[in-house]
Amino acid sequence: MIAAALLSGTAASAQSAPEGANPVITMSETEQTSPALPPVMTLRQRADVIDRILAERLDTVIPQIMREEGVDLWLMMSREYFEEPVVASMLDARSMAARRRTILIFHDPGNGQPIERLTVSRYGLGGLFEPSWDPETQPGQWQAVADIIAARDPAKIAINYSDKTAFGDGMTYSQFNAMSAKLDPKYRERVISGETLSVRWLETRIPSEMELYPSIVRTAHAIIAEAFSNRVITPGETTAADVQWWYRERLATLGLTPWFHPSIGIQRQGAAEMLRGDTVIQHGDLLWTDFGITYLRLNTDTQHLAYVLKPGETEVPAGLAAGLANSNRVQDILTANFEVGRTGNAAMLKSRAEAIAEGLDPSIYTHPIGLHGHGAGPAIGFWDNQEADPRGAGPIRANTAWSIELTTYAEVPEWGGQRVDFRTEEDAFFDGETVRYIDGRQTEIAVIGAD
Repeated sequence: MIAAALLSGTAASAQSAPEGANPVITMSETEQTSPALPPVMTLRQRADVIDRILAERLDTVIPQIMREEGVDLWLMMSREYFEEPVVASMLDARSMAARRRTILIFHDPGNGQPIERLTVSRYGLGGLFEPSWDPETQPGQWQAVADIIAARDPAKIAINYSDKTAFGDGMTYSQFNAMSAKLDPKYRERVISGETLSVRWLETRIPSEMELYPSIVRTAHAIIAEAFSNRVITPGETTAADVQWWYRERLATLGLTPWFHPSIGIQRQGAAEMLRGDTVIQHGDLLWTDFGITYLRLNTDTQHLAYVLKPGETEVPAGLAAGLANSNRVQDILTANFEVGRTGNAAMLKSRAEAIAEGLDPSIYTHPIGLHGHGAGPAIGFWDNQEADPRGAGPIRANTAWSIELTTYAEVPEWGGQRVDFRTEEDAFFDGETVRYIDGRQTEIAVIGAD
């Protein structure tokens, strides 16, 4: 069954090779039960889209965040095989990685003039940054940086160091020392952390990205629907691990990549814990999956549930259906509590208290998503910490994407009152006023036939 499904998937991929860009899929609160797989772009098409969006982000996001944060010059560096996360997100699709030492500088001349984008490196970066170093006339790369800074005399110089987040901690100790040794002492005193700039650059989604995001999430939803079907799962034969590796092979045939190894778990009447690995899927099992892809530099993160019908059954037991409805209710409570400036901690604690007041048993562990799967920005709870956490102290901002990730627990009558975990996760967008799901959310447990 697994092999046949993979061969079928390969053929479908070949038939769906697009002539142009992906069809437009708009954001929707309703998730399709068995969505068709959108056409997957060729690598060349993907590169063109990535570079177009990157250029737009550099033109729009950089001036906004630098001016709002009052930073005159922002300097970042990466070394080959040691990528700084912000620099990695600013490289064009054909550069792919830092070469030797890649240094990027943004400078705001003031008076509404355009932001300068400079690269102090041996190689250009797709025309997005102006090459600003001639090793023949100035062999020292850090001296070239010092000369650029002296010529511009910035009041604030941001570099990426942070105790709070890896996204803002890209400057290494050795490179900081090398840079500092070449700077005039007065400029060393003007160095500040670029942590907030880093987070804001990474977390901000622009309209062009949000035009693409629904088709990316739809792609993930379509693959999950295929995994949770009799094309892939034969009760009594297929193991949880078989489905995990089916995901990996299916993505390989499509030329897509996961950003984490997919998860499959089995909850079974009478089993005290979730079953995994080589456990064979049986009739009457409640299946859970956690699956995410990276496509066009954007990430998805989805958790869905499926029920394997017993012979003679035609629908999901009512107790299981009610459990997912509980999780949907907590989603509603949480998304209603998104507010610009409210911290992640405050949103989690408020939502959790409201859910408990309604008699629900929640655990909330929502996170930003976008250029990284567990993205830059404030966390809204953790599965192992339902109290305030330093990682959730930052503010929620407009134009950000989120994985609304949480669970509720409920006793299921059809399983003799067994306590069951109803995990759910759906990607969403916060525009500053409302949260909308990017491609809907699961409100009904998927059904896998008894055959």
